[in-house]
Amino acid sequence: MLFSVVPESGMPLAEQIAASVRRALADGAVRRGDRLPAARELADTLNVNMHTVLRAYAALRDDGLIELRRGRGAVVTGAVPREQAQVIEWVRRLVADASRAGVGLEELVGMVRKHYAKEMGG
Repeated sequence: MLFSVVPESGMPLAEQIAASVRRALADGAVRRGDRLPAARELADTLNVNMHTVLRAYAALRDDGLIELRRGRGAVVTGAVPREQAQVIEWVRRLVADASRAGVGLEELVGMVRKHYAKEMGG
């Protein structure tokens, strides 16, 4: 799996790492049961703090994409289908873009509701 971070991108490093995993899930490059690299190993590879990797893994766990198991590390659960992993990534990007553009939560939710209703024929 290809992990990459761009420190000068403005996106937090942990989110960049988590996004790499979400993309790999959405693309099918990572599947249920696959192990992710150990946090320390990945931190050394990316030249980031181990806690940054642990934050990324915690976010992925909270999304239902991986399990963190003592002694086994981070394992892809497959609990969330590939398409849903892709939507999670899009939503995270949408929220970040909206925040940078000064769009508030209620306004963003309203926009999503409007377009969702239009898409669903309502």
